[in-house]
Amino acid sequence: MATSNRFLRYAESRKNLTGSAAGLAGLALTLTGAAGALWPLVVVGLYAAGALIAPPERPDTPHFPDAGEQLEALRTDFTALRAYLAEVELPPAPRERLTALDALVEALLEPGWVSDPDHLHVLARAVRQDIPESVDTFVRTRWWSRFTAGAEAPESHLERQLAALHEEATRIATALQEAEEIRQHTHTEYVEGRGN
Repeated sequence: MATSNRFLRYAESRKNLTGSAAGLAGLALTLTGAAGALWPLVVVGLYAAGALIAPPERPDTPHFPDAGEQLEALRTDFTALRAYLAEVELPPAPRERLTALDALVEALLEPGWVSDPDHLHVLARAVRQDIPESVDTFVRTRWWSRFTAGAEAPESHLERQLAALHEEATRIATALQEAEEIRQHTHTEYVEGRGN
């Protein structure tokens, strides 16, 4: 199987096609009588020369998802995260922080807002890693904390983690707001400048 695939790849390669064209030119020389009795060497030599001078095969460049595709995949993952978070029992204070973070991330993931690769990376890390890991660690730690009296409450760690994630998402929202304000200001100057 591998041999037949390799043969087919070579048969379709630039080297074989160029060599075959040069070999056909050698046959044309043979038919005109210019190659003489050494015509097989001329045909083989021209094929080899054509195969040697042919440009090398270039592999296709890989396709990487653009910002829109990345955002759509992230929105799908966010939906899965929300389903997971709906099933987890949380105390009121962490649940409130999580609800605020959820609303902010949902707003940022609306189409047309986040396109910067760095912002997408931060949101993807929050949705796919940070939030689920924070909540899962809280759930596991809370179970074990029943056996160790006097330990720091796992809720405080979860609240701190969610606060830090909310702050990170807020920085993205602030950057987007500033960019829109600059865009609006620039457009105002452009429209007012047309009257002059």
